[in-house]
Amino acid sequence: MRFSKASLLPLSLLASLVAGVDHVVTVGKGGQLKFDPESITAAAGDTVTYNFFARNHSVTQSSFDKPCQPLEGGFFSGFTPSVSPDTASPTTFRIIITDATKAIWAYCGQVNGNHCQKGMVHSINAPTSGTNTFQKFAELAAAAQTPSTSPADPSPVGGERKLSVVVGFNGTLTFSPNNITELPGTTVSFTFNPKKHTVTESTFDQPCQPKDQGFSSGFIPVASAPSNITFDIKIPDKKPIWFYCGQTTGNHCQSGMVGSINAPVDGAKTLQAYIDLAKNAPPSTIPAKAPLGGTVTQNGMIIGDFGGNTLPDATAAPPAASPNASVPLPQPGGQVDPYYAGMAGGNQPGNYNWGNPTISDTAVSLLLLTQLIEDILLHHIFDGHAKLTNGSWTGVYPKSIVRTLGSMGAQTLVHRKTATDCLAHYQKPIGGSCSLNLQTTSIDDYLGHALKLSLISIGLTIDTIVEVAASDSWLVPVLATGIGAKTRMTAVINMMQNHLAAAAPREALLPAQLAWSYATAHYVGSCPDTNKIAGMPDKPYPTLTVPTPNLKHNGTVTLQYDSSVAAGDKWVAWIGSWGDLKFTKLNEADKTASVPAELYGNVWVVVVSKQDVKLKELPGVTVAGPEMVWIAADN
Repeated sequence: MRFSKASLLPLSLLASLVAGVDHVVTVGKGGQLKFDPESITAAAGDTVTYNFFARNHSVTQSSFDKPCQPLEGGFFSGFTPSVSPDTASPTTFRIIITDATKAIWAYCGQVNGNHCQKGMVHSINAPTSGTNTFQKFAELAAAAQTPSTSPADPSPVGGERKLSVVVGFNGTLTFSPNNITELPGTTVSFTFNPKKHTVTESTFDQPCQPKDQGFSSGFIPVASAPSNITFDIKIPDKKPIWFYCGQTTGNHCQSGMVGSINAPVDGAKTLQAYIDLAKNAPPSTIPAKAPLGGTVTQNGMIIGDFGGNTLPDATAAPPAASPNASVPLPQPGGQVDPYYAGMAGGNQPGNYNWGNPTISDTAVSLLLLTQLIEDILLHHIFDGHAKLTNGSWTGVYPKSIVRTLGSMGAQTLVHRKTATDCLAHYQKPIGGSCSLNLQTTSIDDYLGHALKLSLISIGLTIDTIVEVAASDSWLVPVLATGIGAKTRMTAVINMMQNHLAAAAPREALLPAQLAWSYATAHYVGSCPDTNKIAGMPDKPYPTLTVPTPNLKHNGTVTLQYDSSVAAGDKWVAWIGSWGDLKFTKLNEADKTASVPAELYGNVWVVVVSKQDVKLKELPGVTVAGPEMVWIAADN
């Protein structure tokens, strides 16, 4: 296995963490031995997509000093034959830039005609002056020894090679292209057109029947093109792959809607032989579950499970604030539609292992609070998600990061459903929906509050586990197994904010009363009278503001809170990862306090009237807060 080290990381990871511009570079367009543009400037997080034209070109990374020789560990597109000088090949190659300070050099490795030596070279972020300019690189290439060389392994590395296949092009019963020759490691992306097709793998001998453990998109109902629905598979090796459409209305497979990848060009097992077999095949079938062996994406969101073999409500795919107009968000206690379960990667627990005939009052209060926090978070995430998919923020982030945020919202819906399931099982009232003040006026606000709400959820879950461990032990695994999803959410957002993904070894416990106070003060407009939660304060604590929330060890923090707070000695309580509770004296005159040296990452701060109390005692001495800060190391 080969890995690229050239200022690049795997697309599947980086595309979820960065947003940037996509630079399109043509390779050999118009029959020219040329990259166009030859030299580009790209920022960290930008992508570069290479479109291939006639002849048989490659994009191969080199060093500056050896322009027609592959760089060890560099990227390589593989060779991409194309017949047209004017129409791009359906195969593309895409890389992500992760370090804009390092120049990247590339060339075409085609030896028939010595493409590199004849000027078919390319640079990214090359210096504009000095000895290492693009012009100097081109001069070195012109004088380079022939022939050029390419990596010994012909498979792509260091980027994503993708072939696009249109399913049902212009209403025809075809895959276009249907006779595919591609390299192992290439992603094949099937794009669906009306009306209701599948992409299902078979064996050669049984062309309209699913192969055991083969891939299947499931049925994809589509009303109009473009559908923005794709099914992606990755070619594992050089063995032939056979696939068909399993739609029985109109006998699609038997009517020639079949395809192959790397089928022999002659002999007994060509694509034409497969088509001939399909003509006389029995009625088509597909697996009962979908998708299998690949990834279905709808409007930028991964659909992990159809709850059967048909994509639900695909005919109403354009997103709305829900984020799907045809699948509105359910009210608290309502069932999670398979659409959202697919986005989330699963549903609430199938077996809660109910342990007690009754549930404690403490557990009921904390589950109601959990329901409230998850309700706020899921509406917050999906409100911003709607703006990213079909609103004022469209195009700000790549589709991969948008679908990651969609998955976060769907997982939060599952977590809310988990809390209401527990209440319903013991016949306890479920809270109604509150009117919410969502903080999504800007993307920065959206991310910041998504992070805070996720950390509130984590802190509350830990506090709940501590409180119910003795009385309602069955609830511990129910809640604990959801923490990982939330911590992954915070890691992604931290990296989007240019912070460490995981700056501390444990999560912070946030007492329930503080969680309730923050959520109520910042996000809740009004709630039904029946939503009053036992054990919570009569009203939120005075809000706490930190004008500069990015802090340094041993530095100083300045706080702001309501002047109505009574005078007297006060301290700042710093709630770090579990087991780390620190106190520093607050200067009443200028409302400043020192920052503890021992804390890292996301930390909750609370102004208190007494120091050196236990964490569970903080609500009783809180005078303002909480609020969240980020503490970075001195260096």
